[in-house]
Amino acid sequence: MIAISGLVYELLEGTISSYFLGDSVYYFSLVIGLFMSSMGVGSYLSRFVEKELVKVFIYLQLSIAVIGGYSSVILFYAFGVIENYSAFLYLSTILVGTLLGVEIPLIIRILKDYFSLKTNVSNVFTMDYIGALIASLLFPMVLLPKLGLLQTSLFFGMLNAFVAFMTWYIFRKELAKRDFLYIVSVVLFLGAGLYNIGSFSAFIEHRLYQDEIIYSKTTSYQNIVLTRNKERYRLYISGALQFDSLDEYRYHEALVHPAMAAAEVHKNVLIIGGGDGLALREVLKYPDVQRATLVDLDPAMTTLFKNNPMLQRLNNSSFNDKRVQIINIDAWKFLEHSKEIYDVIIIDLPDPNNISLGRLYSRSFYTLVKNHLSFSGAMVTQSTSPMYAKKAFYCIVKTVKSTHLHVKPYHVYVPSFGEWGFTLAMRHKIDIRADKMAKNLKFLDNTQLKAMSIFPADMQSVDVQINTLMKHPLIRYYSDGWDYWYE
Repeated sequence: MIAISGLVYELLEGTISSYFLGDSVYYFSLVIGLFMSSMGVGSYLSRFVEKELVKVFIYLQLSIAVIGGYSSVILFYAFGVIENYSAFLYLSTILVGTLLGVEIPLIIRILKDYFSLKTNVSNVFTMDYIGALIASLLFPMVLLPKLGLLQTSLFFGMLNAFVAFMTWYIFRKELAKRDFLYIVSVVLFLGAGLYNIGSFSAFIEHRLYQDEIIYSKTTSYQNIVLTRNKERYRLYISGALQFDSLDEYRYHEALVHPAMAAAEVHKNVLIIGGGDGLALREVLKYPDVQRATLVDLDPAMTTLFKNNPMLQRLNNSSFNDKRVQIINIDAWKFLEHSKEIYDVIIIDLPDPNNISLGRLYSRSFYTLVKNHLSFSGAMVTQSTSPMYAKKAFYCIVKTVKSTHLHVKPYHVYVPSFGEWGFTLAMRHKIDIRADKMAKNLKFLDNTQLKAMSIFPADMQSVDVQINTLMKHPLIRYYSDGWDYWYE
């Protein structure tokens, strides 16, 4: 049980950091490194515990229960209120790791009178590794989607308190009654946290998002939050704004219609990402679309935007059109197994702020996309901001071009995001015909089409590397660009 709880605390801190700050590889590496080294410090410190080993073990469990149990609460508060997240991440990771490091040496010493050293060490480490396996399976499949981050943290604090109680019960003849009262006090303290977690979540979410939160769910893949201010809706994925209903039409018209106007026909269209159905709404404005396939990893996203009446009005019930097929699977796996050829492929993914997303902006992925593109077809991908993340934008452009496609980068101003970029690609020279675009659009017309391809001096091309599966310069470019503007 203590092995399970220890690994869960580690996974929680890495996951929360990834949600708030992106770059999951960096933060998981940082958390794992701090945890392991702190456990080494704890193991060393255990040699100075010479008396009352059982009592020390009980108080150790209670300390882990409080610090580990409230670690997620502390990190959320640090990010949303104190605005000094990193210091609290380091502090909580080092404290919990050090306390966890004391556990195993103490257990081995407590059990030395019951088993031989060989059996004792073997038993303890066997159960420790089994516990780690159980935690690694439970966390993504059960704990994160069912309990969420805050409840999981407090629940496993309770588990450590239960270990303390079991230890007290087994050795109760050697311990004082006040030790039991300490256990009860910790359980009540954690129980109070669990009881009030809804109020705390609402407080933190209000600090983070300001507007009324009408939907919030942590899935196995991401954290989805939808806010409302009167008739204005905003969607956030893992803390990052995905659209604002006031101006999303600018983004989605710019994403979809140049590709549709460049492609010869639109009979078979593929959308990768776009689980809100807004890009799909634009695609369905073309009467010659016979089939539109939308591939989005998270079923929670597509289900929300398919069934919610308010959101149906936003995407014109695009998911309920008989021409639409929704597939919830990883885009890479879908393309690997699909035999389909598409006239238009629209890639509407979140920004490449971690390795998992970065691979879907790689040369290998764009080559896979190209293999499913018809000879006269067009593909387009959102490409982050050519203003705020210039190197990231031109890295995407260069990466698409490295697949031997003709490319046409362009940009548009979206008030919610600022200047935003896109990359259009075809097998032959690109000719965007305004007369082939859908009529009566809110923003896009022939004049805007021409203007989008003109880049001012501060958004001109820069020298960058290609993004590959072996190297991921795009993530560094993206992070450095936004940090320059907003840190």
